[in-house]
Amino acid sequence: MGVKVNCKLLKKEEIVNGIYKYTVNAPEIANLAKPGQFLEIKVSETGEPFLRRPISIYNINKELDEVEFIFQVKGRGTELLSKIEIGKEIDIMGPLGKGCYDVKEYNNVAIIGGGIGIYPLYELTKQLKGKANLNVYLGFRDKSLVTCEKEFEEIGLNKLVVTTDDGSYKEKGFAIDFMKKDIEEHKVDMIFACGPLPMLKAIRDYAIANNIPCQISLEERMGCGIGACLGCAVKIISEDEVVYKHVCKDGPVFYAKEVEF
Repeated sequence: MGVKVNCKLLKKEEIVNGIYKYTVNAPEIANLAKPGQFLEIKVSETGEPFLRRPISIYNINKELDEVEFIFQVKGRGTELLSKIEIGKEIDIMGPLGKGCYDVKEYNNVAIIGGGIGIYPLYELTKQLKGKANLNVYLGFRDKSLVTCEKEFEEIGLNKLVVTTDDGSYKEKGFAIDFMKKDIEEHKVDMIFACGPLPMLKAIRDYAIANNIPCQISLEERMGCGIGACLGCAVKIISEDEVVYKHVCKDGPVFYAKEVEF
């Protein structure tokens, strides 16, 4: 389990309407964090809402003792979080999650994200730089939600494909369809993914059908973030039996072949 610390908010940017990037001073978290882990953030000093909000780690800068996370305002909790001013301290638990992306040496890696699911993939992409040919596929609903394209480009990729469902920016369609084309041309031998459940299920099914190793980061409602409340249980196939594991404690990253949707 991670640490509980008060982290000073150093930078705050609304990168598109309703989506914020925060940079906090968090040496204890930065020193421990790995790609795919997340934070549990207290969004107000009043204790209301009571539950913390789970938010994935976007970027780790150990040299500056900084951690960045990106979130979208979707409800009262994230709205309160978006109101915190630069210089204030934020109560954060992290890094959390035993399951993180297993960074190994591969030849041709596909990194695919959908919507806010692209943000946990940035640190992973950074750490894989120089270890493989990196093919990144980022899918968004429309042009207004496209974020972090430049940041991914600057890592230095073999390929970057940005898609929108309606074709309002770059490629029209779903990111998975462009990844499939590269797989068929033998340009991918490992898949890392994060995004909405329907997308992850489609990626899982395709990876299994084509015998490609694949790791996916699951998104579930988390109450405590440490496996105590049992609110984020998912079905996992273990030794030919279906068992329940917890996204917050055992994940959020699992091998796709283990997940029972």
